[in-house]
Amino acid sequence: MEVCSVTAPATVEEAEAIQDALRSRLDLAGPGPRDPALVAGVDVAYADDLLAAAVVVLDAASLDVVEQVTVPGRPAFDYVPGLLAFRELPSLVEALERLTVTPGLIVCDGYGLAHPRRFGLACHLGVLTGLPTIGVGKTAFVGSFDQPGRERGAWSDLLLDGQVTGRVLRTRDGVKPVFVSVGHRIDLETACRHVLALTPRHRLPETTRAADRLSRAALKTAMAASP
Repeated sequence: MEVCSVTAPATVEEAEAIQDALRSRLDLAGPGPRDPALVAGVDVAYADDLLAAAVVVLDAASLDVVEQVTVPGRPAFDYVPGLLAFRELPSLVEALERLTVTPGLIVCDGYGLAHPRRFGLACHLGVLTGLPTIGVGKTAFVGSFDQPGRERGAWSDLLLDGQVTGRVLRTRDGVKPVFVSVGHRIDLETACRHVLALTPRHRLPETTRAADRLSRAALKTAMAASP
């Protein structure tokens, strides 16, 4: 997979300027992929000054693992709310570049448009890879919403400054919802349909669950090898 180079900002102002410049390249028209053969999940685990980025590609029909890659590293940017992507992008991009297959959809453990600057990790990765990308968060980062119905598939709008930036989607009956927002080259309706397809048994997408397990295991290995 070819991924655009990552610009490493030196300051908060530079990071925000990069987000502003790349935001104009977002494709939010949709509808996006209807039946992607392969779906990738990405996640990053942290411990002190170490991190491990993981990419897991699943067969969209069977949800079996097709390929997985991990890249250990160190945070590339200080923690600043709204700029988390810059800590993770170098390692995530390297992991994506090592894939021998190209997924039709990337699912991020985080946010896309549901972000204070309308440019979360899913947007950033989408622009860099050119692939359809969505964010699925465990909690609300920004915005307001009403609780959706208790049944699987129920949803409500996630609103920020009066605009719809995502959906609060119930993936399991009576279980806390997830927060879905588009990143690039997909619309919200299609994104939510894919999230439901990726959650046949659990609250979180199987892509996220697989990438989370892999990143934690890779971090444990990196910690053991660190002096």
